[in-house]
Amino acid sequence: MAYHKVNADQRAQGHSPYLDNDELQATALELEWDMEKELEEPGFDHFRLDGAIQHHLGNSQSPDLDLEPIQPSSSPKGRFQRLQEDPDYVSHYTRQAPKSNRCSFFQILKVFCTALILFIFGIVIGYYARKKCPSSPTSQEPNNPHIYHEILKEIKAENIQQIYRDLLQFPREDDVDIAMKILVQWSSQGLEDVRLVNYSVLLDLPGSSSNTVTLKNSGECFYPSGQQCNRETKMLHSQDLLYSYAAYSAKGTLEAELVDIQYGTVEDLIRIQAITNVTKKIALLKLGQSPLLYKLSLLEDAGFGGVLLYIDPCDLPKTTDLADKAFMVSLNGGGDPSTPGYASIEGSYRQNRLNLSTLLVQPISTVLAKKLVSLPEDTVQKDRCIPLQLPATGKKIISLNIQSVTTYKTISNVIGYLKGTVFPDRYVIVGSHHNGLNTYGGQEWASSTAIITAFLQALMLKVKRGWRPDRTIVFCSWGGTSFGNIGSYEWAEDLKRVLQRNVVAYVSLHDPVRGNSTLHPVASPSLQQLAAESQSFNCVEKTRCPGSNVSSVQIQGDSDYFINHLGVPATQFSYEDIKTSENSSFLSEALFPAHTTKTEELDPSFSLHETIAKLTGQVTLQIANEPVLPFNALDIALEVQNGLKGNFCDEADIPQLLAVASRLRDTAELFQSDEMRPANDPKERAPIRVRMLNDVLQSLEKSFLVHRAPPGLYRNILYRLDERTSQFSVLLEALEHCKLHQSNETIQAALSEVLNSINSAQVYFKAGLDVFETTLAGKK
Repeated sequence: MAYHKVNADQRAQGHSPYLDNDELQATALELEWDMEKELEEPGFDHFRLDGAIQHHLGNSQSPDLDLEPIQPSSSPKGRFQRLQEDPDYVSHYTRQAPKSNRCSFFQILKVFCTALILFIFGIVIGYYARKKCPSSPTSQEPNNPHIYHEILKEIKAENIQQIYRDLLQFPREDDVDIAMKILVQWSSQGLEDVRLVNYSVLLDLPGSSSNTVTLKNSGECFYPSGQQCNRETKMLHSQDLLYSYAAYSAKGTLEAELVDIQYGTVEDLIRIQAITNVTKKIALLKLGQSPLLYKLSLLEDAGFGGVLLYIDPCDLPKTTDLADKAFMVSLNGGGDPSTPGYASIEGSYRQNRLNLSTLLVQPISTVLAKKLVSLPEDTVQKDRCIPLQLPATGKKIISLNIQSVTTYKTISNVIGYLKGTVFPDRYVIVGSHHNGLNTYGGQEWASSTAIITAFLQALMLKVKRGWRPDRTIVFCSWGGTSFGNIGSYEWAEDLKRVLQRNVVAYVSLHDPVRGNSTLHPVASPSLQQLAAESQSFNCVEKTRCPGSNVSSVQIQGDSDYFINHLGVPATQFSYEDIKTSENSSFLSEALFPAHTTKTEELDPSFSLHETIAKLTGQVTLQIANEPVLPFNALDIALEVQNGLKGNFCDEADIPQLLAVASRLRDTAELFQSDEMRPANDPKERAPIRVRMLNDVLQSLEKSFLVHRAPPGLYRNILYRLDERTSQFSVLLEALEHCKLHQSNETIQAALSEVLNSINSAQVYFKAGLDVFETTLAGKK
């Protein structure tokens, strides 16, 4: 692993000083002490640190803790000025008049002339001093919605479009070269501390020739795209053919019968296993409805030997023509496969994990799937779409040949820090990713990078005029995302202890414009209210924005580690097409070639990009600047109660679960009304209360990380599989396992995990309330 720091035009190796620095802790404590003393003064409900503290980063000064507009207080001056204005002060320190009232005329004239000369002299000095030393441009401004508006109005569609086009001009270089260009771009915007963080990781890359599917009945050979195997096709579409594969699949050749299992649900498996033996056979599987890794684990347990993976034409979005395109998927759950659970730093033990599945998995195009199914033309109706299905009569024997190569490569992350002035050791992470996988992954990497760069550009314009956020904002461009979020996993595993303590939220920009029909906001329960408010604030005149509900569902991208291993609240805004069917969730697991998903066709004016950038910016600014973190405890309790709806094999424990969930809701309501309301009222706000409250809010979701979850399912049980389901994912999986194996052992274990999570959260809330009550009693 190598770190490269770019400051001005130089680079030096080393860790970021902002991640784990005792000086930052000391700075935060000193600021907290000053704020506490100022708040204890009467009339200082709206306070401001009047340039008392200078930080080593630039000439910035501490901003207001209050986000509301500054109101005139009863005495806006400092202690010494208030003392001078006090009548007792004047009478005590002013010399008394002499008893004799006789005074020489010349003495009076002398005093008058002296005072006049000094007065004129002072004016002259002040004039030239001000002329030569103008007021510092870095005078601190208060954090309030007006400041947010000034920053966000600098984000313009034409700027994002220009950045986007510049990014696509990058030649198809390796991950490190692209990351370096992004680093230089961010540095040129004025971001003081930008670093390149490299990791050597195990990647599964295509072999020298394309994978093939051969029909043994007819002897026809096909590439994954559906084109017949020949030299001309291979030369014309070499990159597309090579990168139509499943990374970390098993390798080799398998000849077996093709079995249609539709979406690979438990019901599909039960139906198929009742009529045939599936051992070592090849499954014809549709992408969607549930996570791919979960479905593959079911097929592996059932005994299948291989899988042909495709997208049903009824599930394809209407705005793009992807029927004749194969795609790439990754079978990696996250991080470097050779260092599972720990960072791939120099000297780490490397495990021999060339394959992450015993199945031979091959993605194919819809065109090839139709050829395998042999769908008669007369069954296709114009008024509705008929899902593909293999005919019940006749067996199809195919030969599947998969060749890929595992090798160690360097992937790079670009990490930039905008240091906060009040809580520099608290981080709000804004993450996008860059693409180092030739032409695969579409152009959405350039969309996400352009948006985060445009936001950074607008932010730095305000920073140059003296403004800074209260909390540190960390800008991240991740590498290795298409192979299983490798870059973000390795960085987070490397800094796990620091991030557990310091990160307050993750704002994702993964695949921001995948369609142009509907705004799709996703947020963890504690951030749903903030996401909804930001949406209404930024979409007043935009017809597409109102009416979009904020949900807590599983999403793709580099927020994975932060949600599932750190329990960090996360949010993401994106545009997508109106769903064509209820099975189209998890289709984003497929990565198509870049030329099949042209961003400029979806959003020619880049107005959708501008909306996403402003929504992302609004949420980021509020989290980074509001004195009390804008997290909602009660929404978590409500999400928990919704997650317990449904039927289970054994409902004996459900009443106990509901009782614990009810207690959690009562405690959350008490916490919200008794603690958050006073802290959000500037007249009642106390620094010690705010600090303690933010510590509680920052860790709200950590209680809901279960120890084990099935492959592809979130460990954070607050996130549902999709909008159609409200139940906890782990309980749904346990219910399916119960149906498949006729055993309630799994459901009992899952119920116990959920029960302990809910109880842990309730105890956590209650402990926070007890601390607040003790503190208030002590002060009284």
